Amino acid sequence: MIAERISDITGGLSFLELPGFQSSFDTYVKLEGLNPAGSIKVKPARELIDSAEAAGRIGPDTRLIESTSGNLGIALATICAARGYPLTLVTDPNANARTVKYIRALGADLVVVDRRDGSGGFLRSRIEYILERLMEDPRLLWLNQYSNPANSAAHAKHTGPEILDEFGAPDWLFVGTGTSGTLMGLLAHLRARQAPTAVVAVDTKGSITFGGPPGRRFIPGLGASRRPEIYRDDGSFDKVLIDEADTVRLCRAVARRYGLLLGGSSGTVLAAVERYAGRIASGSRVLAISPDMGDGYLDSIYDDHWVREHFGSAALAALDRPVTAAV
Repeated sequence: MIAERISDITGGLSFLELPGFQSSFDTYVKLEGLNPAGSIKVKPARELIDSAEAAGRIGPDTRLIESTSGNLGIALATICAARGYPLTLVTDPNANARTVKYIRALGADLVVVDRRDGSGGFLRSRIEYILERLMEDPRLLWLNQYSNPANSAAHAKHTGPEILDEFGAPDWLFVGTGTSGTLMGLLAHLRARQAPTAVVAVDTKGSITFGGPPGRRFIPGLGASRRPEIYRDDGSFDKVLIDEADTVRLCRAVARRYGLLLGGSSGTVLAAVERYAGRIASGSRVLAISPDMGDGYLDSIYDDHWVREHFGSAALAALDRPVTAAV
């Protein structure tokens, strides 16, 4: 296929087995980091813009604005550069340096909101900033990934069929939950196809989406200090919270054992697979969604100084255990 636009290319059919990750069942990752713009977020970004175009909401004077912890911002900046749309992205200090440089290189305006909200995070503060801007400038259009059904529709239309048609129905599917778009879209497609897959929604401690107490978080991607409007808990899936120290441990263990450098959300999801090992029947096929690769986390998750500063010397010492013991 020869694509006309970068966002038309897909790397969503890349599945990789992690031999021996757990001894009693087979573990696979769906490497969404091989998509254009480097993450799974190219799908909802494309759908958010396509749906706005189809509804006639983007005119010659329209300026797009969105809140992002990183990957969606890169995806939107990629698409907007190709389509000629002015874009402002609102992020916070947890966004890694590579993301900030990437977004600016694509020509998008970037605003960093450093005021924590009442839950200890930045999401509400980012959204408050957007609401203020909307009142000031009628040309602005907020795509709003947190409530826009196009977010989950992207995964019902693309990610779900990629899994069932290319990989087959896994016995277990582990999905990170940030905006919950991936989770909600995959659930919709699995139900429509009547797939007998047990789904586990994975989030990070300190996020309030599953109803837990708020807390400070340092790794972008998962977690929210405000429950996304598109999230619906109907009791059909499990939920698990992972400590960020375990995210770091799994990322670094997988890198050393498999030569696979994954992003923070991927480490969180694999930590959940590890947590669930005793509940998963022998011989099962387990699939974990890996949203991005790890090159954007070299100055954080994969940096000893950063780990010591944020999680202490004990967490850093735990990383020195043999890789086989870590997983």
